[in-house]
Amino acid sequence: MKKLILITLIMVSGFTSAQTNYEKGMKKAFALWQDNKTDDAENMFERISNAETNEWLPHYYIAQINSLKSWNEKDESVLKAQLDKAQEHLDTAMAISENNPEIIVMQAHVLTNWVAYDGAVYGMKYAGKITELYNKAYSLAPENPRVAFNKADWAMGSARYFGKDTKPYCDEIEKSIELFATFKPESELHPNWGIERAQQVAKSCKE
Repeated sequence: MKKLILITLIMVSGFTSAQTNYEKGMKKAFALWQDNKTDDAENMFERISNAETNEWLPHYYIAQINSLKSWNEKDESVLKAQLDKAQEHLDTAMAISENNPEIIVMQAHVLTNWVAYDGAVYGMKYAGKITELYNKAYSLAPENPRVAFNKADWAMGSARYFGKDTKPYCDEIEKSIELFATFKPESELHPNWGIERAQQVAKSCKE
């Protein structure tokens, strides 16, 4: 009996240590990212993703980093390399965590990167898919502020492009800000971004 208890304690201790190492690694990656050491942060997330094969978050953040780097990228070969990497990690994240609204929003962002780079080429290809992704995310998690804000922001951009009234989407963005105020992420490692951008867009609605 004593041996069984000892073995159990060793197993639990090992599990706790592994979890702690994962959390420590993730927090270190966040700290590097916050210090604008983006490449170092990405490398750290990659090492974690290789070690923690059942965790979707490292893949998510690798995709987010590559999406963010791509917004103002003018070199198509660099853009393609970054977005291909983002897509690869999103595919892995989706395989680990199906129907995850956070991952779905990030998928929409990556496709929007392509549209932002060349709307004439990629608008027809991806616009409908992006709308579909936001609708799916909203059906899964209407109270998630990133879902609500990004869905409205995308719809507002589309309305502006076609010369339609954007005010209804301004109202939706205001509502998303209220959701940010009450939203509690699953843990400190989970996505909790977006409030600053939502406030900027809301401000632009009033100008």
